[in-house]
Amino acid sequence: MWTRGNPVDIVYLDFQKAFDKVPHQRLLRKLSCHGKRGKILSWIENWLKDREQRVGIYGKFSEWRGVTNGVPQGSVLGPILFNLLVNDLEKGVNSKAAKFADDTKLLKIVRTKTDCEELQKDLTKLSDWATKWQMKFNVDKCKVMHIGKNNPNYTYNMMEVNLATTNQEKDPGVSVDSSLKTSTQCAAAVKKANGMLGIVKKGRENKTEYLIRLI
Repeated sequence: MWTRGNPVDIVYLDFQKAFDKVPHQRLLRKLSCHGKRGKILSWIENWLKDREQRVGIYGKFSEWRGVTNGVPQGSVLGPILFNLLVNDLEKGVNSKAAKFADDTKLLKIVRTKTDCEELQKDLTKLSDWATKWQMKFNVDKCKVMHIGKNNPNYTYNMMEVNLATTNQEKDPGVSVDSSLKTSTQCAAAVKKANGMLGIVKKGRENKTEYLIRLI
């Protein structure tokens, strides 16, 4: 592995209300640059526009308001459009980037202070991208994990805000800690399995052998 034996810094990034903030006109412009024109682009534009929403609490509702940003969550097309919008997020960035929908992180081997400064420059580039495309990062939720011995423990910042450090973070489906031990993930898996066994055991109490076999 490229990180073997080297100190590594991982910056976990968090978009501010990611799917709700997608700017329609900028998204359509980017789709056009990707070659999506004509009827396809018109169909997507019509799918996004003229949407309204309101808030309801205990039978009381606010007035309907037009939705000018965002892609519908729970749809098939929404995540695809979001991915197309952020497709060039890491353009010009030297650090290794990993993206999964709105989960994004930067990784870099940091043997020296110069390495850390290069990672800081990449974070600044991402901030500039976010400002340009109106997709701000929630810097209060962006965190840094320092891994490995002799790690410089550099303090990074975005938009003039120092990023908090973390010893444990949840990647999609996996718990990761700065020691890179699997104990945290194993403990979470065991807890989930025991919970499921508890449900099965409780469900068996009032069922006959015949019904259990059918299940």
